[in-house]
This record gives sequence, structure tokens and C-alpha cells, in this order.
Amino acid sequence: MATKNNLDAYKENHDVQVIDTNRKMRVAIIGCGWIADSHIASYLNQPDVEIVAGCDLIPGKAAAFFKKHGLEGVKTDYASHKEMLADKSLNLDCVSVCTYNRQHAPCAIDSLNAGLNVLLEKPMCVTLEEAVELRKAEKASGKVLSIGFQPRFDNNMKMIKKIVESGELGKVYYIQTGGGRRRGIPTPFGTTFIEDKTAGLGALGDIGCYALDCVLNAVGYPKPLTVTGYKSAYFGTDPSYYPNHPEYAEKFTTDDFAAGFVRMENDIILDFRIAWAMNINTPGDSIILGTKGGLRIPSTDCWNGSIGGPLVIYHEVAGVQTETIIPVQTTPYNLFDMKIRTFLDASKNGTPAPVPSSEIIYNQAILDGINKSNACGHEIKIEIPEI
Repeated sequence: MATKNNLDAYKENHDVQVIDTNRKMRVAIIGCGWIADSHIASYLNQPDVEIVAGCDLIPGKAAAFFKKHGLEGVKTDYASHKEMLADKSLNLDCVSVCTYNRQHAPCAIDSLNAGLNVLLEKPMCVTLEEAVELRKAEKASGKVLSIGFQPRFDNNMKMIKKIVESGELGKVYYIQTGGGRRRGIPTPFGTTFIEDKTAGLGALGDIGCYALDCVLNAVGYPKPLTVTGYKSAYFGTDPSYYPNHPEYAEKFTTDDFAAGFVRMENDIILDFRIAWAMNINTPGDSIILGTKGGLRIPSTDCWNGSIGGPLVIYHEVAGVQTETIIPVQTTPYNLFDMKIRTFLDASKNGTPAPVPSSEIIYNQAILDGINKSNACGHEIKIEIPEI
């Protein structure tokens, strides 16, 4: 059961009066690795959810996962997600897809084709082609597909969007964004993040997608047109980085640093960089430059989905160049709970996804474009078909 304070905060911030507990949403989880811990914790905070099933590629992992969280009677005896989806006795409403990146698209598409609402963890997938197939499956199913970008519910992220939409910056023409960690390759969670066969994308997909969403959501998600991309893996492939597991260096086949230069609709330039490891504390603050003002978004030491200090607007007031400081906003509810709650509400009510794939396909197109541009060594055109 959700805490009273968290539910009250949700209602106050989302104009919700009552959560209908008479209609329970029957939920399953595909993939029972570490991110699934956050999903199940938030589902358990919702008063209108029954977690009825789960599956994982590793035998016994799903059963151990639900036992760890104190749940009994959850069905886990499935050899695959397809077998679980075919079990009509479950009478499912929703699934959370918490697999490694390369299984995001197959599991989500199969779930949509089975007539279920899907909360898909970030990044949306690995390639633009997969994102297109996801959008097609979503459209054909008529179900909700929401992508797991909980930082959108942070009040500081909302403030960034409000500032842009207010017109205070004028016409936006240049954006710089990114971030990263001085040392933060996520090997404490095993090697699924660092191997191409499971992750497909390294830092680029893991935290790069968040940095992109921070600014692109604020400016209305303009369509990307061309991209020049670069990736490297100098830290990840160095055995000395892992004193206790030098063998990880041979397994590292993704990226620990990526950068891109993207031309977008509405004559907007995007300058992007992201890192799991680097010899500096930050690759720079995010900035949004407009014809009337500029916005500085302070970076964090370890990209965490929020901001590192007060926002600053640089503009001119009565002919005087000045700065307006926007204090850091508090967020009176758990962001992951809001990701889950808004997904459940959309699924119950048939309303639009809180983080729609129609926007995140542009995010995915940039990630994919950087990857492909790096492979060929030159700028490429981004082509997204109509769906």
C-alpha cells in the first residue's frame, strides 16, 4: 500500500482525486534483474495492483526474485516470456519489460501483440529500426506503451520545460547536453551493461538517453535530421580499471564515452556528450541558447536525472544584462512511483502514455545515429518513416 503522503502528493500534483481500488490491475514482470527491484517496489506502493506473474531467461531467477520481495503465489514456471504471455489464465492487464537492452523490443512487441499495456524500461531499444517496429505494434494494438523516463516527473525538469515554453528564451537555436561519471562503469551489476550481445549500447544508451530527454522534452522534441557521432571505450577495455575483475576488459564491447553533433528541425543544433568514465568531473553543464535568453542547467557529479544546482537564466532586463536564478525545486513524491502510477492510470483510463513512444523514437534515432555514424566515420542522415 502506498504511503498516505506519497499518494496525497501524487493527487495534488496530478489533479487526481481518487484511485479506484475496486479495479485491480493485473501485472507481470519480464526480466527479474536489478531494475526490476525498483519496478516491484513501486508496484507494491500502489493500492490497485496485483502482481501475478514474472519470468526470466535464467531458470529459478524469477521465483527467487518474488520470494525476496515477500510475494507468494506469483506464477513463474515459464521457459520464456512468450510462454507467459500465452497463459490466458493470468488475465493480465500490464507488463513491465525490465530485460537487458537487446530484449527490450522483442519482449515489448510480443506483449503489445498479446493485447497488453507495456511499461518499457529505458533506453527504448537499441536501433531505430526496432523503435519503428515498436511503434507499429503499439499502433496496431491500441494499447499504452510508455517508456521509463522517471526524471520527467522531477519538478526541476518540469521547470526547465516551463521556462522554454514561457518564451523567456525566445527562439531556441543551440543546445548543449550530456553528463556522466568520472568512474562509473556499471559492472557491479554484472556484465550485461558492457557486452554488445546484451546491451547493444553502453553509456550512450544507459544514461545518454536521460540527458537527451531532459532537453528535448523541454523544447518539444524536434525531429533529428542529421548526426555526426563518435564513441570510444578506453576505460572499459583497460584491465587496470577492474582490479578485482580484469577479465571484464575482454568482455567490454560497448562504449564508455560517446558524443554527437545533431542538426534538428526548427534550425536547432544539439551538441551532446556522455560518459561512464572520464578524466574530468563533468563534460559541462547543459545549456539552452535562445534569441532572448540562455538557460544554464548545472550538471551533477554522477548523472542522476536531476540537476546539480539552481537554474540560471541569462537575459536582458531594461537594457541591462542580468541573471535570474531559479532555486532548486523540491519534488514531494518518489519519481519511480510516479512512473508506475502514471502508467497505471493511462492503462486504466485509455489515456495517452505519460512518456510516449512518438517522442522517444526521436531520442532513439539520435542514439542509433551516433552509433551508425561512428561505425562509418562520417555524418549520416536520419530517416524516420511515417507510422
